[in-house]
Amino acid sequence: MEVSASKRKTWSAFVGKKENYFTRLKKNASSHWQLYLLMLLPIIYLLLFKYVPMYGALIAFKNYIPTKGVWGSEWVGMKHFDRFFHSYEFVRIMKNTILLSMYSLFAGFPFPIILALSLNYVNARFFKKTVQMITYAPHFISTVVMVGIILQMMDPRVGLVQTIMKYFGLPTVNFMGIPEWFSHVFVWSGIWQNVGFSCIIYLAALAAVDPSLHEAAVMDGANKIRRMWHVDLPGIMPVAVILLIMNTGHVLDIGFEKVLLMQNPLNMSASEVIDTFVYKVGLASTAINYSYSSAIGLFKSVINLILLVLVNRLARKLGQTSLW
Repeated sequence: MEVSASKRKTWSAFVGKKENYFTRLKKNASSHWQLYLLMLLPIIYLLLFKYVPMYGALIAFKNYIPTKGVWGSEWVGMKHFDRFFHSYEFVRIMKNTILLSMYSLFAGFPFPIILALSLNYVNARFFKKTVQMITYAPHFISTVVMVGIILQMMDPRVGLVQTIMKYFGLPTVNFMGIPEWFSHVFVWSGIWQNVGFSCIIYLAALAAVDPSLHEAAVMDGANKIRRMWHVDLPGIMPVAVILLIMNTGHVLDIGFEKVLLMQNPLNMSASEVIDTFVYKVGLASTAINYSYSSAIGLFKSVINLILLVLVNRLARKLGQTSLW
């Protein structure tokens, strides 16, 4: 069968573009080899620690036995995924994970913006630096120490919170022993720990806002609230959307450290999430099941990827701001 002239022309154009691309790449590499050498280090890091470990995802589809290795273990297909979907823990774990993640996302999203806008209009340099130091400091406290502080403050006998409640005549509450309180303690302690560090990006975005826009707003009689609403917020909105998209890509990534440290038998019904369940099944169980835990982790990663792509596409259609 003869190839049509249009197809030959298209193929020739493709080959020509490919040759031109490699020619330009070779030319740039010879003149800017230092930049390519600098770029090589993060590429090697990504390949070794991000892409090579993907080979291990195969055990999610196998009945993995360490002595037989990945290729020697029996192929079972979607067996472990089906087991997780039909397990009695599935609904409870997904509910807890989504609730904690969405609660953290929507409750914590506006506070760094509000803090950044407030600090941006503070003229007293000493007061501004003091507030920044106080709000940044909790971010550098380790998770173990932070949970220890939370447990001590929430202690039903000698905790600071309980002491204040007793002073005002309120009954003591075992916050860490009531499942309904777990999500509130987890989310708001996380906001307290990370709000100062998160606002750094917004402060940098506010510094890039054109000062002439503020001058024009002042000339029109706009007060600080109006300037925040009509000048600052539109200026940092692209950054806020990008951060929101990136956070949405981690909806199911609660992180097992803080949740695991805050867990106890009384609040287990509200605190068991995907990450803690994977840890217990894959490492802490007496009958370790690597394949089952890998299948659950792979399922979580696929859902996160789908959400990231969907939210990115939605943001691009609505506001023309997206990751790609």
